[in-house]
Amino acid sequence: MDEDFVDDMDEDNYGQPGGDVDADEYDMLTKVTDTTSAQARKGKDIQGIPWERLNITREKYRLTRLEQYKNYENMPSSGEAVDKEFKHIEKGGNYYEFFYNTRLVKPTILHFQLRNLVWATSKHDVYLMSNYSVMHWSSVSCNLSEILNFAGHVAPTEKHPGSLLEGFTQTQISTLAVKDNFMVAGGFQGELTFKVS
Repeated sequence: MDEDFVDDMDEDNYGQPGGDVDADEYDMLTKVTDTTSAQARKGKDIQGIPWERLNITREKYRLTRLEQYKNYENMPSSGEAVDKEFKHIEKGGNYYEFFYNTRLVKPTILHFQLRNLVWATSKHDVYLMSNYSVMHWSSVSCNLSEILNFAGHVAPTEKHPGSLLEGFTQTQISTLAVKDNFMVAGGFQGELTFKVS
């Protein structure tokens, strides 16, 4: 039964068919909540997972996931090569200090191998793809704002040889880079968009 629950949890399928949670509990489990460092110090899970209400403990879930989940590798045994090359970190060390987790900011990653769709340009600024939009999240103001929307028509503001003057629509972004008020986004069909703020 625990393995079934772990599978359901991995699929974000808490109260759906095959799960052990009724509709009211499902709503409570999936309600979006943020977590502050003060709440984390008092024992709240930093991801907002209500372990005390689930049929499995965090420790049991973690152990089961480590035993059953296999990371995808493009090159077989590439993980082993990395393990040999880099220094191992001791468990139990303090490597970062938790400050705040929001579950309101949800990046959209169209394929699990796409890695460059979330950019942290400072300790407090994160740029990400969410559906067809490049969004900016400020952890200082807890504000989420849209930078550029690719769902509609995107057309160049300047004419350049070789540019599509008519622009393009519903661009699926596959890569993103942001630095020093400069953003570049690339699409699956070779689209390339630059924006300076």
